[in-house]
Amino acid sequence: PLRPPRWAHQTARTNSDLDKTWGQGHAFARAAGWPDDIKRDSGYTNDGEEPSGSDASRNSGYDDKLMHRYWHYKDIPFSPDGTPTKGSPEPNAETQILAFRSVLASPTASDDPKSYDLVWLLHLVGDVHQPLHASSRFTADLPDGDRGGNLVKLCERPCRNELHALWDNALGTGTSTRAAINAARNINDAPEASGTNQDVHSWIQDSFEVARSSVYRKPVGESGGPFTLTDTYKRATKRIAQECAAIAGARLAKLINDSLQ
Repeated sequence: PLRPPRWAHQTARTNSDLDKTWGQGHAFARAAGWPDDIKRDSGYTNDGEEPSGSDASRNSGYDDKLMHRYWHYKDIPFSPDGTPTKGSPEPNAETQILAFRSVLASPTASDDPKSYDLVWLLHLVGDVHQPLHASSRFTADLPDGDRGGNLVKLCERPCRNELHALWDNALGTGTSTRAAINAARNINDAPEASGTNQDVHSWIQDSFEVARSSVYRKPVGESGGPFTLTDTYKRATKRIAQECAAIAGARLAKLINDSLQ
């Protein structure tokens, strides 16, 4: 069961088979966004962008009131100009997907951690298929890394547009679950057998390669910007984001099915 606030009643409001399908889809779409929702919830503590202490990897269910922002990515570092790099600390998206998948498949785990871990899996599997959740570029202009494109500007101040947000929002910016479900209907199916790859490390490595080849390319230069993007770049961003989302969905579906057998 999905037990965070405001979700459980969503599937109970339906009568017809069609309504039940919509209700279930609504609950899943709503749940998938929850790990981002808590970043704006005063009931949760912002414990920083990097893990610190034993609580960083805790998996205790909904009583955990930390935001765990560092669970959302594993930034593989690279440098096009020889700037020294720094790897992504643990825990991160890879360690947590593996941990949550294990609990979901456990015959002895209770519903509370399974529900909590499922919600995080819905979100994190999507996250690691967004290329800028799997990479950080180190350059002379950004020697501490660009934080997955968050520090690459697309306009002059006071405008705050940046590269990471562009890729995060490539599939749309609607906040309703209906908008998310409708957007998904416009995405072509993933290539056959995409879901059979359940190697989380390779998912992240694949996303990293997409970042290097398709995100950090002209007109995005090696500095922190600002860069003016072309229509060609923007169209490619949407196409690649749709392809990545389709693959993420296929892999997530198999992960859940395999775990709950």
